[in-house]
Amino acid sequence: MNEIKCPHCGEVFKVDETSYLNIVSQVRNNEFNKEIHRQLEVLSKQQESDVLLEKQKLENAHNQALFSKDEEINRLKQQLNSFDQAKALELLKSEEKLKEELTKRDKDIQELKTMLELSKRDNQLQTERALSKKQEELNTLSNQVALDKKQFELEKNTIKEKYDILLKQKEDELAFYKDFKARQSTKMVGESLEQHCEYQFNSIRAVAFPNATFIKDNIAVGGSKGDYIFRETDSEGNEILSIMFEMKNESDTTATKKKNEDFFKELDKDRNNKNCEYAILVSMLEADNDLYNDGIVDVSHLYPKMYVIRPQFFIPIISLLRNASLNALKYKQELSVMRRQNIDITNFEAELDAFRHSFGQSYKWASDRFKDAIDGIDKAIKDLQNTREALLKSENHLRIANDKADDLTVKKLTKNNPTMKEKFDNLK
Repeated sequence: MNEIKCPHCGEVFKVDETSYLNIVSQVRNNEFNKEIHRQLEVLSKQQESDVLLEKQKLENAHNQALFSKDEEINRLKQQLNSFDQAKALELLKSEEKLKEELTKRDKDIQELKTMLELSKRDNQLQTERALSKKQEELNTLSNQVALDKKQFELEKNTIKEKYDILLKQKEDELAFYKDFKARQSTKMVGESLEQHCEYQFNSIRAVAFPNATFIKDNIAVGGSKGDYIFRETDSEGNEILSIMFEMKNESDTTATKKKNEDFFKELDKDRNNKNCEYAILVSMLEADNDLYNDGIVDVSHLYPKMYVIRPQFFIPIISLLRNASLNALKYKQELSVMRRQNIDITNFEAELDAFRHSFGQSYKWASDRFKDAIDGIDKAIKDLQNTREALLKSENHLRIANDKADDLTVKKLTKNNPTMKEKFDNLK
């Protein structure tokens, strides 16, 4: 049992353990609640004071930030206005300079076009004149060639008639040679034919062939050589005619008879070794062959520019080939003149093309340099535009920053701060 004394009357009460604990609990709870209420009131006042103080600090900081932002925005706006004015002035100057450059470029282009047109007209006129002159010269040369051809035909016919007469005479001489050959040995037959031809040539050399030589071929090339080489040149040393001669004869009593064609291959080889234009076989072989007895035999179908003759046609064939070579030389000279003229025309056209190419290169170079200048101006304008766009973007960012500052609230500041949020919620 527990005793409890009344504080007012002093009376002592005895209570059991349970009742005692209930009374003690009541007394304790009442005191605790009072203390709690007192502490809560103190805490509430302290919290209210802290909230007011924090609110005042936040408002002061907010006002200070707004004031700083306003000053920064005003300063940036002033700089932007100054920069826009400077850039506007610079753009105006650039536009004026660009207009001047464009005007100058248009003027230069027009001058170049005018020069090019005048050059084209002048070159075309000169070309037409040159071509007309060359055409007249070609027509004159063509007429001259046709006239020379007719003259050659007349001379050919005259010579043919002349040698038809001589042919009769030579036929008589042939009978004499046959009789003469029958009375000589084999060696004498060959030597006498060579001596006969040499005598024939030397007898008329001074009159008919003053610039010609008829010499014995004594130099063997590749184990072979001909009998005689005839060469004639003009006064300037240009070769007119060259002939490799081979003389073949045999006695009627020779057991092994040779044919003319047996010597063609060797004769052609000798002609090529000594760089002769023609090859002629002076032959007494095949005396009964009418092909060789009728006159000059052309065997060019077997070997180029090769003939077979009897001794009586020795001088006539030289004269025929010489006249043909002289006419050919004349045509060659005329052809050379025409070729030189054609070369002159070609050179003129080449020089004209070179001038056009050079002018085109210069024009292209000037155009490229002008284009580079325009590109530089365009690039400068583009850079200024990029700078202007960057400034405009900066102004936009400042505007966004200002909007964000205007939109700043206590709620947003305390969004991620539970302690402050709780305090402000308690204030509410």
